[in-house]
Amino acid sequence: MKKLMLGLAAAAFGTVAMMTTAFADDSVKPAVVYDMGGKNDKSFNEAAYTGAERFKEETGVEYKDFAIQNDAQREQAMRRFAQQGYNPVVAIGFSQAAALEKVAKEFPDTKFAIVDSEVKQPNVRSILFAEHEGSYLVGVMAASASKTGKVGFIGGMDIPLIRKFACGYVQGVKATNPGAEVFQNMTGTTPAAWGDPVKGGELAKSQIDRGADVVFHAAGGTGIGVLQAAADNGALGIGVDSNQNGMHPGKILTSMLKRVDNAVYDAFMDVKNDGWSTGVDIKDLKAGGVDYAMDDNNASLVTADIKSAVETAAAGIRSGSISVHDFMSDASCPIE
Repeated sequence: MKKLMLGLAAAAFGTVAMMTTAFADDSVKPAVVYDMGGKNDKSFNEAAYTGAERFKEETGVEYKDFAIQNDAQREQAMRRFAQQGYNPVVAIGFSQAAALEKVAKEFPDTKFAIVDSEVKQPNVRSILFAEHEGSYLVGVMAASASKTGKVGFIGGMDIPLIRKFACGYVQGVKATNPGAEVFQNMTGTTPAAWGDPVKGGELAKSQIDRGADVVFHAAGGTGIGVLQAAADNGALGIGVDSNQNGMHPGKILTSMLKRVDNAVYDAFMDVKNDGWSTGVDIKDLKAGGVDYAMDDNNASLVTADIKSAVETAAAGIRSGSISVHDFMSDASCPIE
């Protein structure tokens, strides 16, 4: 019996030790609340997950995460994490703003961050991206690669943020080929538009049937269908948020990278290193917040001429000699 008790005590100690190790750094106990679609959406949420995983691998500090299934869970998840002492709590997506506004007031000592919206509370970091700049770059690449002079854009939910992607893309296309035609479709007007790959595929096929030979999506999980349709119908796809080149090697021209992974990683690390700041944090091309993806999966598609064109454009944006209009600044796009 004595040996049994000692064994149980040792096992219990081991469990406590593991739990202690998981959050050994008392300065940070991070959490992430993903938006609709979850961390395996191959896009926006997955980028956030990648950043959280990188933090865990580098520091040995565990984190908690939660993928909402309905709107009511936004507020519930944030409040639960705050009550349990998680810090920081990072909310992914503009749809989280109203819930975070409320919960941040209730827990003034908890550090919160939100991606893609501004919440004006003293304990909130609002992380915004220059999606129009990254979209401009892939627009340059689309126009350079197109043989028909017709390219496409498919957005998810029809909101100003996605119009921002579309407008930047059109500007890049037209700067490269003023006579190019750009087809545009939005998937829907509700959050369901982020998770409808069947409709995404149908919209892409429609554009391809009209002559588009390159199609860029900014549609979350819906984009999986867009890229599949492009690959199946002889067109090139362009991914978004995460590097999606590997989904169809040799058939995806590039992906417009939106470094949500860095945003989450930085939020976690800043709390750990006592470098936390609040207010608006804008991550543009110059700051490494957006970019285009190159790897072995698309290397054969990006010719020297395409590479030169996009690098020239990137240099121009960084220097300020090229100014890309932001749809969200005035709810308009000067070039359609």
